[in-house]
Formats: sequence, C-alpha cells, structure tokens
Amino acid sequence: GAGAGVRQLHSPWATFRFASSTIRLRQDWRRLGVAAVVWDAAVVLCAYLEMAGIDLRDRAVIELGAGTGLLGIVATLLGTKEPAGLRVLHSTCCARVTMTDREAALEFLESNVQANLPSELRPRAVVKELTWGKDLDNFPPGAFDFVLGADIVYLEETFAELLQTLEHLCSDQTVILLACRIRYERDQKFLKMLRDRFLVYEVHYDSSKDVHIYKAQRGTRKDDF
Repeated sequence: GAGAGVRQLHSPWATFRFASSTIRLRQDWRRLGVAAVVWDAAVVLCAYLEMAGIDLRDRAVIELGAGTGLLGIVATLLGTKEPAGLRVLHSTCCARVTMTDREAALEFLESNVQANLPSELRPRAVVKELTWGKDLDNFPPGAFDFVLGADIVYLEETFAELLQTLEHLCSDQTVILLACRIRYERDQKFLKMLRDRFLVYEVHYDSSKDVHIYKAQRGTRKDDF
C-alpha cells in the first residue's frame, strides 16, 4: 500500500529489472528530495518503452528531469538491443542518450549512470545540465528523435519554460513521450498548453499506478485540419 511506497522512497537503494538487466539505483531523499528518488511514472515509462518495442537504436534521445537516471539508463540499454534480444556493440546502431537535470542533481545522476551501464555503453549516455528555458543554447535545436520525461509536470511556474524547451529540442519528426499522474487541475492546464503547440495522444494508462503516457509531436497543427 501507500506505506510501502513511502518506505521505498526513503530507502537508500531501489532495484529494477528492465532490458534483461538489473538496475540498482542509489536514492538520497534527505539530501536531494524529489530529484533523488525513482517515481512511478519513470517505472511505467520504462516498461512502456520495453513492451511497446519502441526502437531506440541509432536514435538521439534526451531525457528532461532525469533525477536518479532510471529512464535514461533503460533507454541506453534498450537502444543496444536487436529485436531478437541480441546485444550489438558496433556504435552505428546504439542509441545516443542525453540525460539532463539541474546542476544540483548531476553528480548523483552521473554516479547511478556509471554504476549501471557496462563500460562499453557509457560513452552512449551523456549527463548534462539543463535548466528549462535557460541553457537551451547548449543543445542543438531540433536534433533529437525522442524527448522523454517522467513526472516532470508538477510546478506550474515551470510550464512555460518546459514548453519552450520542448519546442527548442523538437523537429517535426521528434516524438515526445511524457509519463505523468494527472493529480490536479494544473496538470490538465499543462496538457492544454501542450495541445496548443503539439498533437497529443494518450498512448498508455497504467491503472495500478495511475500513470498516463502521452505522445506529442509537432506534425500538422490542429488549425490546419
């Protein structure tokens, strides 16, 4: 129940199984708060990437608000998988994953990435600072195939910067995948702001964890229909 969930949050380690790998993440709730625990939305989005067979090989992937790094680590591992489950290491076919967060969370994020990726894959996963709306010049515009975010919609004062960041990172081909709980009216407000600029579809709902996954793409503007 809820008690177990809270205990898991405050535990120093969280262990997961994705992409035929065991991922063991350090958590540090006391020191870093929300950035340093694995939220359900990240777990649901990892499972969706794996179950839906999203092909990340040879794709440029960026994660916003990476926190502990679970989603970016899983994306890196999935990005090396042949559909038959064979791991391939010649670099032409591996995902290139950029995991971003605010400066305070980076050292922690980097330590989890180092601990959970085999050495030959570490060059495929880069940890970089990104404060939404601020550090955009450090990221080439429209250069990403996938933008991933798990539980990053929770502070209303960040919504405009988050949208500005998504617009900067996306080309018309980019697929955004956001996993979130719709807890409050403000969450609906963010979805409305997103729908004003992107085509948005709900692609998955995990009823046990009450997490929705939305896919957003620039594509044709609504007013063109």
